Amino acid sequence: MAATTTRALLLAIVSTAALLGTALSASYTVGAPGGSWDLKTNSTRWASGVKLYAGDQLRFQYAVAEHNVVEVTKSGYDACNVSNNTVATYQTGNDTIPLIAAGSRYFICGVPGHCAAGMKLQVNVSSQQTPPPPPPPPPQQQCRMRKGKLRCNRPASPSSSASAAAGVDRSAVAWLKLAAVVVAGLVLLC
Repeated sequence: MAATTTRALLLAIVSTAALLGTALSASYTVGAPGGSWDLKTNSTRWASGVKLYAGDQLRFQYAVAEHNVVEVTKSGYDACNVSNNTVATYQTGNDTIPLIAAGSRYFICGVPGHCAAGMKLQVNVSSQQTPPPPPPPPPQQQCRMRKGKLRCNRPASPSSSASAAAGVDRSAVAWLKLAAVVVAGLVLLC
């Protein structure tokens, strides 16, 4: 009995930890969907269309024989120089780099001439979003007596285009995933 309980508890902890990481982060492939880490992709344009948060991951995919990824300081980025400016070097062709904290990060290709040709990326990582405020309460139905009959006005329902325009906040989705993980963990324990 104790071994079964311990095993269930361990499974719940491991599952929760794995799913928690997934629920609260996103992974972005540099240059996707139309490009990758190469000389043809405009990395600056790609970065301008992505909002990164602490906990997210950057994924660099490239031909190993042709490129690499070097994380550098700002001065190394500005000068396209890896000498004394290197933070880390990646060479697998499928590198996943966690963005742990808020701040700017700088990446270049260390192959001579590639950074100067535009193969460089600066990303700005924001701190994790807070959950959005709760939605306002729905409009109340109004009723009154008219000529001896009860007449009620239906509140206008929001149009589907208004809800589509509002979009779904990614932190709200993350909180829902987190709640599902907690519930699943509790079910495993019972």
